Amino acid sequence: MPTSALRHVSPIIRALTCGALLLALAASPGARALAANDPDVGSRLRARIAELANPDSLRPATAPRADGLQEAYARRAFAPLWSTPTGPTPQAVALLGTLAAADRYGLRPGDYRDAAAAVPGTDSPIQGADADWRARFDIALSTAVLRFVGDVHRGRVNPAAAGFHIGATRTPLDTAGVLEQLATCNDVGEVITSIEPRFFHYTLLKQALARYRLLAARPDLRLLSPPPRLSVKPGEPYADAAAVRRLLVALGDMNGDAPTADGEPRLDDALVAGLKRFQARHGLTPDGGFGRATYAAMTVPLAVRVRQIELSLERWRWLPPFDSPPIIVNIPQYRLFAFQSTTDRAAGLLQMDVIVGKAFPQTRTPVFTEDMRFVIFRPYWDVPRSITEREELPRIRSNPAYLEKQQLEIVAGPEDAAKALPPTAENLDALAAGRLRLRQRPGPDNALGLVKFMLPNAYNVYLHSTPVHRLFGESRRAFSHGCIRVSDPVALAAYVLRDAPGDWTPAAIEAAMNGAQPQRVNLAKPIRVMILYTTALATEAGPVLFFDDIYGYDRKLERLLGLAPVGAS
Repeated sequence: MPTSALRHVSPIIRALTCGALLLALAASPGARALAANDPDVGSRLRARIAELANPDSLRPATAPRADGLQEAYARRAFAPLWSTPTGPTPQAVALLGTLAAADRYGLRPGDYRDAAAAVPGTDSPIQGADADWRARFDIALSTAVLRFVGDVHRGRVNPAAAGFHIGATRTPLDTAGVLEQLATCNDVGEVITSIEPRFFHYTLLKQALARYRLLAARPDLRLLSPPPRLSVKPGEPYADAAAVRRLLVALGDMNGDAPTADGEPRLDDALVAGLKRFQARHGLTPDGGFGRATYAAMTVPLAVRVRQIELSLERWRWLPPFDSPPIIVNIPQYRLFAFQSTTDRAAGLLQMDVIVGKAFPQTRTPVFTEDMRFVIFRPYWDVPRSITEREELPRIRSNPAYLEKQQLEIVAGPEDAAKALPPTAENLDALAAGRLRLRQRPGPDNALGLVKFMLPNAYNVYLHSTPVHRLFGESRRAFSHGCIRVSDPVALAAYVLRDAPGDWTPAAIEAAMNGAQPQRVNLAKPIRVMILYTTALATEAGPVLFFDDIYGYDRKLERLLGLAPVGAS
């Protein structure tokens, strides 16, 4: 290959992110100068793939699936995938552009740049460079593409490392088949879309990412002064009302054509309506005022919102397709979604508010997936041993009457029919040692309320009703010891028992909840329950919802992905 051709081509391939230069690659003088097809290219491809099969030959972060490469090239008798005697193929040029724009998928273009390090530079030996260049170019691009499609398909980190114990994730990817498809297709974007998650809300969130990147680049949306006092109420004056209005219009929370009140800047009716929409999207009490919490949410840098969307896209990629309608709880949203079908369309969802575990490490609601198998009406509450030791035993020892007041019983054995034992010193010692257990009798004051939804799991976490309904009026509802309290237990029971034997109407459910004895009802078939965690969610109506990172899992995922916090130098 002429030295001038190497000067034109190899720096471009090494970069993989040179914007317009990449899109012009096929037309460059260096590309047109590629020599005729060399029969030695195939043998060089074989040799290069053999090198990559050696785990010591590449850094782990860029090592490709050597078996996928071997299979893809073997199917075509080791002919190059991405070049011809006249230059890179159109598919190669399109893929280089896709890798350069990987941030559109919430990924980092730089993650796919290093794959081109094997392409020779201008100081490489000229002898035999035609075949060597084509082989290295092909393997470099295939390596980058394999990593990219793997990241798009299943995410970049193991969910378990991020604290997500969700069992089976995405189906394995036929890497050789995908490479072949990309090398021969008319539209590489269609092929990439086919391997992405098939969730509608994933697509909506990816679309929202592009919009929030543009918003984050606007300097006029960063200037906002704090409220002059604890809270500016609707109708009251506020000097920075115009800046609030500008931000709300940009975010889509109010119409830019809404009339502005004459005279002194204040929270007029249009601004109050926009504030309410903003507050609802961010999990705040939608009172239309401008207080400290609203100010804090409005001054979160939009680059941070971009990062939340990117992390949420990563989590969507961990989820397998739904093979049956699931129940999903999003912890930081304090919200439950019961699906009527396997599609994630809002019209087919039963939704309700929930209460989740406090933010302390020992009381957080775990992120996991399990099957709901039965429902218990008028349940006993078996007090977890940790709560017994930390909270209940000290109270019982100081006041034995506490047992009766709280409807608590000391019992032996796991059966509901177990007889209550007196709070003697010997029995309290046995309770402390774990030889006896503490339970609360069924009834309206039972901590579980009048129904619990059982999904046997290692965490002893389940869904249940509650006698303390006032907590659902709070905008931030992390109050439990880890279990999930549901705001509409009758509706949830009707949903999960819709195929169970018997006529489980709302009236029948109410009767069972207020019956004389505990009653267990097995589900006709298990229902998959997914307890998940994401702090950004796109809606079908357009607005994007953002939630506080109450357990710090966004920060943990950032660390796993090797991302510096937004704004860090």
